Formats: sequence, structure tokens, C-alpha cells
Amino acid sequence: MDCDLAVVGAGPTGLFATYYAGFRGMRVALIDSLPELGGQITAMYPEKAILDVAGFPSVKGRDLVEGLVAQALTADPVQLLGRTAAGLATDDDGLTLTLDDGSAVRARALIVTAGIGKFSPRRLPAADGWVGRGVEFFVPGFEPYRDQDVVIVGGGDSAFDWAIHLEPIARSVTLVHRRDAFRAHQRTVEQVRASSAAIVTKAEVAALRDAGGGTTGPLAEVELVVDGAPRVLPAQAVVAALGFVADLGPLQQWGLETHRRHLVVDSSMRTNLPRVFAAGDITEYPGKVRLIAVGFGEAATAVNNAAVVIDPTAHVFPGHSSEGS
Repeated sequence: MDCDLAVVGAGPTGLFATYYAGFRGMRVALIDSLPELGGQITAMYPEKAILDVAGFPSVKGRDLVEGLVAQALTADPVQLLGRTAAGLATDDDGLTLTLDDGSAVRARALIVTAGIGKFSPRRLPAADGWVGRGVEFFVPGFEPYRDQDVVIVGGGDSAFDWAIHLEPIARSVTLVHRRDAFRAHQRTVEQVRASSAAIVTKAEVAALRDAGGGTTGPLAEVELVVDGAPRVLPAQAVVAALGFVADLGPLQQWGLETHRRHLVVDSSMRTNLPRVFAAGDITEYPGKVRLIAVGFGEAATAVNNAAVVIDPTAHVFPGHSSEGS
């Protein structure tokens, strides 16, 4: 298929880039390896409260995505979901993206908004054999944890966010971390400390067991080693919030300049390849801050600069969307 702009990555930044490209009159193809729009938020954090998007004191991930999808669909994009952008070839007139299903997209420009790329959760060694049987890596919904004893393993923002959300509905919540310092935002840490959730530090998970002390029945308890001493906690659910291993996948073979698995861009969101831009968490430049709010601004910057590549008679700044014609 042919289009003006291809957007690889259908998370918040990609959705906003799609809308903004439509606002500028471009024909857009939106590509994502996941089967639905919303990216990482839809896959892992639909119930998470997001606190750093302008105009929303607090907004659930699913509600933010719902608004972004409605906005993006005004551009009437071609949606190529469940497909991975595998190959890239550029020429003087445009570029060709080949997808893993053998199809191809011909575009005048490309914006990569792939976030952290493909992601897989970090293992909790003691939980081998328990995944899907009481152990999960993220929390797409809270109701299954009602009246359960929940152990959350990790010290980052996700671990503390889930502790806050699960504390009102679970019978008990215990957050376990191997160190006594946390990566999570200090305000969130203070909220958990002020709640009924327990925090156990200098601790590691040693074993998971059923009620009979085995591994074949439903999860019933977690054995920790806390500062060298054993401790057993009741648990019908464990959330292993240990982060994710990111993989840029085929993008790494395209000749894009990278730094620590991120794409290096300039102030116009241009990569080192002609006609290829990037926006959102996947980008790297001096002073980069990885927030959804930042990704929105980068998406608009990338689209406006891509517009001139697509049509040299266009202007980088088209005027405000609130202005009349």
C-alpha cells in the first residue's frame, strides 16, 4: 500500500502522531506488532492511574488510550496491527517498509514511535512453573485480587503503583524488594508507607508453595530470605514487577544510530537516515525526559518536520489547530 507517512508504534505517541498527521492532511499507515491500539499501556497498565499528562490530574491508562484512539481515528489511518516492521529501504522518492507477513508499505516518510520496542518481563527465578498459576508480571485488572494476600516483588514505579491500587481491595499487600532504596517516585513511596501495605526490604523470594508445601496445587505461601533469615508470607497472588527487557528487534538492522537501545535524534526528531524520524520513549538526545507528555510534543515536532520532507512547499508550522481557515 502507498501512504504519505508510516507510523511504527501505536502507543500514546504513535496515536497522537497519527492524529496530527491527519490534521496536516497526510494519508497515514499505523503499524504495531501488538494486536490492538494503545501499546504498552493497553497491554500492561490499563487500570494504572497516570498523573503526568497535562490537563488530567489523574487518568486511567485505558481512558487515556480511549481518547487517543478516538482522536487518531479522525485521520482515518490504515491500521496494520499484529504485524512487525521487519525491513526498511530508502531512496530519493521515499521508503519501503516490509512487514513480517510479507506485505509492504510505501511511504514518503516514517516516524518510529515504538516505545521500548518489543518487551519481555524479567524472570523471578523462584516463580518458574508458577506463571499463570498465581504469578503474573503485570496487573491488567484489579478485581481478581479482591480478598487475596498479594506479594509484589520490585522497587520501581509499577510495583508501588500496583501496591497503591491493590491495597483497598486485597486482604493484604506486601511489597518485597532486595534493597532498602527504591527507584519509584518518592511521592508514591510515601503513599505506600502511609497505607496498610507492608514493605519488606533486603529480601529475596526463595520459594513459592501450595498449601501442602508442594508446587502442584494453588499458590498459598511465599518464602522470603530477609537479611539472611527465612520468613514465610501467606500469598494467593504474586506480582513480579521486576521490569522488562527491551528489544528493538529488526530496527537494529536498519542502520539507525542508537545509544543504549534508543534512537538518536536531533531537535527536529530526525534520525541519521533520510526521511526517518522518531518520537517518544524510543528517542535519545541531550536532556531527554521519558514521559508520555514529552512524547506528545515530540510527535507534533516529528510530523511537522516530516511534512516538509513529504511536500517541500509545505511549512514546518501549519498554524494552530484552533485557528479558523
